[in-house]
Amino acid sequence: MSHQRIRTELKTWLEQYQQYQPNDFEMVYDHWVQQSLANVDPQVKKAFFSKLDAWFFHTHAFLQGTSYQYEARERILTVGRIFSNQIEKIEDMEKELTVEQLTYIAEQQMARGRLYSFAQGGLTGAGGWLFLGMDYPLMMLMNIRAIQLIGLTFGHEMNHPYEMMISLKVFHAATLPKRLKASAWNELIEEVKKKEHPFIFAGEDQLTDEGWMEQPMKQCFKSLFILMFRKKLVQGLPFISIAIGAYSNYHLTKQVTEFAMKFYQYRHLMNQEGAS
Repeated sequence: MSHQRIRTELKTWLEQYQQYQPNDFEMVYDHWVQQSLANVDPQVKKAFFSKLDAWFFHTHAFLQGTSYQYEARERILTVGRIFSNQIEKIEDMEKELTVEQLTYIAEQQMARGRLYSFAQGGLTGAGGWLFLGMDYPLMMLMNIRAIQLIGLTFGHEMNHPYEMMISLKVFHAATLPKRLKASAWNELIEEVKKKEHPFIFAGEDQLTDEGWMEQPMKQCFKSLFILMFRKKLVQGLPFISIAIGAYSNYHLTKQVTEFAMKFYQYRHLMNQEGAS
């Protein structure tokens, strides 16, 4: 019964993207981006996206090596053992727990991630140029980490090359504009359905592209608004800038973690059906 409820929620959630129609502004923006990038040398464009992808790969690897990640991993296992004493390693989470139990544990990770993003955004709004300059890399790092923790919760070991690539693909899809999410979702589902090797990712390994560039553009606008309102002080603090930074970062992490949760829920149900 719990499977059916979550399946219904997944269907409703996915329909909002499948039925989404871009407005005039989005269509004009799309055309403008395409025209702008069409004038860029193809080799320069390829090198730029290649370096951006490399940064995401290195960020993922860096996170896997931190003691903070190890502690989070152990915390997930500890909570999992409350529901089942058969859990010894991460892979046992998927085998031993129901989708509702996994969702409950993952929601704890999501709430913690959103809180961190809210606080970090507030500091960006209140701080100086250093905080503003570090905001975007930190946000990407925190969101990649949030996806890793959700993936771990659902029993997928993130230090395997295949799972690393899938989690980064989830990050990419989650940060795309709403009008592009449905096709990115379909590609992800097709990828896990045709999984050819348990550890090696055999699909397209490119992450960022022209469609993804809307996210950095939004970051530029956010930084501009923070700078515009930084001198509007209330009792010595730039409350408007703090609110812009906190809300913007919270909203992005909410969007990313929700997408990741739905993906890993769907994958879990799909795997359970295959096993049965």
